Amino acid sequence: MIQCVVSTKERLMNNNNSTKSSRKWFGSLIRKFNRFCRKFHLIKWLVVFFLTVTLVGSIYLTFLAKTAHVQNLESSLSKTTEIFDASNQKAGELYAQKGTYVHLNRVSRNIPKAVLSTEDRNFYHEHGFSIKGIGRAFFLLLKNKLLHRDYISGGGSTLTQQLVKNAYLSQEQTMTRKFKELFLAIQVENVYSKNEILTMYLNNAYFGNGVWGVQDASQKYFGENASQLSVPDAAVLAGMLTSPSAFNPIDHPKAAKWRRDVVLQLMVENHKLTQAQANYYKKTPIEVRDTYVRKDGYKYPYYFDAVIDEAISKYGLTESEIMNRGYRIYTNLNQSQQQQMQATFKNNTLFPANASDGTEVQAASIGVSPTTGGVTAVVGGRGQHVFRGYNRATQIKRQPGSAMKPLAVYTPALEAGYKFDSELVDKKKSYGTNHYTPKNYNNVYQGKVPMYEALAQSMNAPAVWLLNQIGVDRGYQSVKDFNIPVTKKDKNLALALGGLSSGVSPQQMAGAYTAFANGGKIMKPFYIRKIVDSTGKVIVDNTAKQQGRQIMPASVSKQMTSMMLGVFNNGTGADAKPYGYSVAGKTGSTEADNTGSSDATKDKWIIGYTPDLVVATWEGFDSTSQAHHLENLSGTGMGPLFRNEMQTMLPYTKNSSFNTKDAQTIVQDQQNSHNNLWDTIQKKTEQYSDSIGQKAKRFIDDAKKWFGQ
Repeated sequence: MIQCVVSTKERLMNNNNSTKSSRKWFGSLIRKFNRFCRKFHLIKWLVVFFLTVTLVGSIYLTFLAKTAHVQNLESSLSKTTEIFDASNQKAGELYAQKGTYVHLNRVSRNIPKAVLSTEDRNFYHEHGFSIKGIGRAFFLLLKNKLLHRDYISGGGSTLTQQLVKNAYLSQEQTMTRKFKELFLAIQVENVYSKNEILTMYLNNAYFGNGVWGVQDASQKYFGENASQLSVPDAAVLAGMLTSPSAFNPIDHPKAAKWRRDVVLQLMVENHKLTQAQANYYKKTPIEVRDTYVRKDGYKYPYYFDAVIDEAISKYGLTESEIMNRGYRIYTNLNQSQQQQMQATFKNNTLFPANASDGTEVQAASIGVSPTTGGVTAVVGGRGQHVFRGYNRATQIKRQPGSAMKPLAVYTPALEAGYKFDSELVDKKKSYGTNHYTPKNYNNVYQGKVPMYEALAQSMNAPAVWLLNQIGVDRGYQSVKDFNIPVTKKDKNLALALGGLSSGVSPQQMAGAYTAFANGGKIMKPFYIRKIVDSTGKVIVDNTAKQQGRQIMPASVSKQMTSMMLGVFNNGTGADAKPYGYSVAGKTGSTEADNTGSSDATKDKWIIGYTPDLVVATWEGFDSTSQAHHLENLSGTGMGPLFRNEMQTMLPYTKNSSFNTKDAQTIVQDQQNSHNNLWDTIQKKTEQYSDSIGQKAKRFIDDAKKWFGQ
């Protein structure tokens, strides 16, 4: 027992000694740290660093708030982005977070009472932010950091902050966004009155089921205007603001009623209702009546998609800005041509039958003005349109086939001194060490053929022979001049037949063919002429006439047009010629490998033009396989589609005439003129012979009479 007591005392003494030693060590560490801090003025530098960070952050956030064009907020929220055509006529609307905008005097007073009781009771007594709310946000930040979360779980946002978050910022829950939100809210409060802010908030709030704004929400859920909403109905809408998907009465009636009752009680706490009134309203059922009719201003989906894409890629706007800032966007759209092109694509009889598994044959077309480069019409596919989905007219990369021959072979050949009627070798030949051997489609060869006939009939052998004669480098450079993307891998004889490593889109091909229709001057296709913001300020001005780039002499483009008129008059595009119109251009097709069919086709093209319009059309499957391919490698087969397009679109042009004739007609006229010349000479010779004979006979008769005397 005595030993135990002694042992216990020894342990206590040892523990005390250990504690004293730890304290001594810790105290020594603190003294060393204090000496370090005094020596290097660490506290001062930390204060300076903190103040610097605060100053820089404040300057940045103030700059952000000042340059956010807050003064345009009301006009941008109240107006819908509108699209105008080439004649400055309204063509449609773009809207995402947009509803029917109504001013506060057209909103039932029950709405603000319910909303402010739920979202921001001190709205009229604060300057865009809440100290308590900010403190709550910081507390949640620390909590989530301890739980290893990278976000903050809401809290801290006043109604003004919610407005600027929806209008300017993303929905990410981060502290950085919170600071941006705070400074923007202060700036909004400096510009607008409280009632104006409340009006913007109510019109910009989301209420589920694709409905934005209190007016459309009232129609969607209660079948009445916002000015007619009762207290319980107003409470339903206010309750939806925190979670529209969870508390809307159409999808979740029980949850909506529970949330409504919560809002009614909050209105009691905020002295907007008595307890007796709240109890009475809680007993009333929610009667849903949907009379909302969604506006459909997206009339020309593929064209509008392309406009948005150009505004983003070329002018640096965001999709959200374009859809929601109330811009007026002026384009090159020809509504009549666009309507006709869309109608053509809806006519299934103009397309090949679906594949055995039901897969639809796809197609895409684009119309471009050759004198301005303005895109007048575009359709990017068949079937259901997806917003900003795959646009085959602008995005596909497919082999152009023989449609490349005018660019890679015949144009540079004319520039090199050949004539449209020059004789070309039409024989089956092999070239190079790899024995590249192009074949005509029908495997028939004439030995020699004039250039215009080789082009019109899309003969492969003469085209490759001619490219070999003028040099691949010359053909390669010509293709680059036509704004077709090529690489060094494409620098070979297969270029004559459209063998590209990456492929082209209908828009690129249409742009290339503008040079033939425009006297040798190429124009780059574009959609937007001008963009004006909601206040009337011009932010994009592209109305000046595009200069284009001269890539060939006008005489060469004239000869090329003369040859390409033959494509539609008597060549591979004869079944695509629109009735009553002269059209020049070229067909093209590419062979589909590994399909088990010698006639299988992967891509079909027709590019046709007049002096007023270039139309490029592609047809094929998105993915080519044994089950998914076209037939008829000759390039014909899509004639009815193209013919219908041109026949319905050309009436909405100036109907200008070409300044040349079909090359075959020119040659025939020359031959007829030659034959007529020889006929005239022969006739004159005969006439002179008869005259001389008659004179000689008279001379002889006179001599006989004289000697007879």
